[in-house]
Amino acid sequence: MQIAHIALYVTDLERAKSFFERYLGARAGAGYHNVKTGFRSCFLSFDGGARLELMNTPRTAARGGGRKDAGYAHLAFSLGSREAVEELTERLRRDGWEVLSGPRTTGDGCFESCVAAVEGNLIELTV
Repeated sequence: MQIAHIALYVTDLERAKSFFERYLGARAGAGYHNVKTGFRSCFLSFDGGARLELMNTPRTAARGGGRKDAGYAHLAFSLGSREAVEELTERLRRDGWEVLSGPRTTGDGCFESCVAAVEGNLIELTV
């Protein structure tokens, strides 16, 4: 068994799609729009077969609370090397995204950084 995809509600579908395309090499499929309900979605595909569905409804609102609310903690992307993690982290920092940690080697030996990406959703960059 494998996970087919992860879905993420966002308030700005185009901005979120652009982030994943620009920084993480996502390829966007055709968008879907249910005119009756206002629901919109778009599947993003990544090298290796992973898929992320971005979703939006007229009622989707920015989540409240802090970053440690219950639910998913982050999406992690393996970039293949320490250098790639360092380069993309610095690129994101230069482009104005908030780098919360790293790049660093964690206590369990992982090399990673964590960025608050679109709408505060956490993206972990790792080897």
